[in-house]
Amino acid sequence: MTHSPVIADPEEHVAVRRVWEELGLPGLVDVHTHFMPGNVLRKVWAYFDDLGEGVWPITYRDDEDSRAERLRSFGVRRFTSLFYPHRPGMARWLNGWAADFAGRNPDCLRSATFYPEPDAADYTAEAVADGARVFKAHLQVGAYDPRDPHLDRVWGVLAESGTPVVVHCGSGPYPGRFTGPGPFAEVLRRHPALTAVVAHAGAPEYSAFLDLAEQYERVHLDTTMAFTDYIERDAPFPREELPRLRAIGDRVLLGTDYPNIPYPYIDQLRALTRLGLGRDWLRAVMHDNGARLFDLPPERM
Repeated sequence: MTHSPVIADPEEHVAVRRVWEELGLPGLVDVHTHFMPGNVLRKVWAYFDDLGEGVWPITYRDDEDSRAERLRSFGVRRFTSLFYPHRPGMARWLNGWAADFAGRNPDCLRSATFYPEPDAADYTAEAVADGARVFKAHLQVGAYDPRDPHLDRVWGVLAESGTPVVVHCGSGPYPGRFTGPGPFAEVLRRHPALTAVVAHAGAPEYSAFLDLAEQYERVHLDTTMAFTDYIERDAPFPREELPRLRAIGDRVLLGTDYPNIPYPYIDQLRALTRLGLGRDWLRAVMHDNGARLFDLPPERM
């Protein structure tokens, strides 16, 4: 499939590509990006707009094709179309939309989601069997308990199939009834083989989610918004925990929240570089860990 790059800001395009080229990588693997039906995305953008002028300006507010092409122009080899339901009956419809989107964009890791409802395990198993590569659970927006009995079989299906699930379970940007490490830790105790990706590195409870990653070998962290100037103002990553972050470097994955970010894409890459954890760590986080987790074919140079 041939694509023509969309480069809204040539300087950013060059800056992003320079980061991974200087690391000797074939590109980037971004496990936390958002593509969703237009009416849903507009509501997400309206939520951020309602926070007030300048609080959370959406940097990449253009059409769907342009947003996908920009990622390709940056050199992103694979990306996701993460979305999340907030009421019953919504997840199955979103999963159908995502299947169509992935069919039109084969470099998108086909994404899916679920909600605590009687048929959740059934449509989760159907999505896995039909080719879903990654799931999203948003405990804050969905406002549901991950220990809900309707979800026990869902976590089991994902654990048994080895399908990764990106879970927003940290309490940033504001706490919910079921955020924080406690509820999801109980899920992991029941399903220790679950391949979980803790979104935003668990911000702001970074240390507690590092504990879970050290305890469970299939728990990963994604970098989404973490370490950037924007989030460091209110939820700084404790610098004394950097050695622990380096030690689990084979389970840290690049995530950005593109396009719903209040700063340019390059800011995430520069924030990771500033941590000073070394070239090997950066290569693993920006590409190799994601390529291994999703069993990507070698890039043709």
